[in-house]
Amino acid sequence: MKIFIFLVASIFILNSCGIYRPTDARVTSPSADERVKKNIEEGRGFRFSGAIGGGNRNFQFASSNPMWRASLDKLSFAPINVVDYSGGVIVTDWINNNSSDQIKITVRFLSNELRSDSLKIIIHKKNCDISNKCLIEEINNSTNNEIRFAILKRAAEIEKNDLALKKEQSTEYRTNKN
Repeated sequence: MKIFIFLVASIFILNSCGIYRPTDARVTSPSADERVKKNIEEGRGFRFSGAIGGGNRNFQFASSNPMWRASLDKLSFAPINVVDYSGGVIVTDWINNNSSDQIKITVRFLSNELRSDSLKIIIHKKNCDISNKCLIEEINNSTNNEIRFAILKRAAEIEKNDLALKKEQSTEYRTNKN
């Protein structure tokens, strides 16, 4: 009985919201593609490609992105704290450099393209004294560039190997097809 009352109440509430709008077949195009195009032009709809970051971006899965794979490969010496492919960031945990200093490495992906400005490497240094008071500061030195170039070099190798593998598979496919 409660379900019946809920359904009847829902129908009355939704009907008064104006969700159902009868249309005239002489005015509205029967083609779904034309209706979708018209709705998007009028701002009454959206596409998922525009909703995810806007525009025609080419996002890849983490397992197929050479820079992502190279970054994880080059940072394998450190325990990873945060890995967020959709946010484009990898953050290591604090790494003991010596007895009192620790470092944390953050890799930010600014683009999927294999370019030096596609990555931003941020290194933080934490220095703690005996009473456990810590000072954290960002380091900007040649180490940032060394890590960036090591990742880019490894990504170029991965991309080259992937292209060679694709070419080999495509040749095998064409050979087997004939």
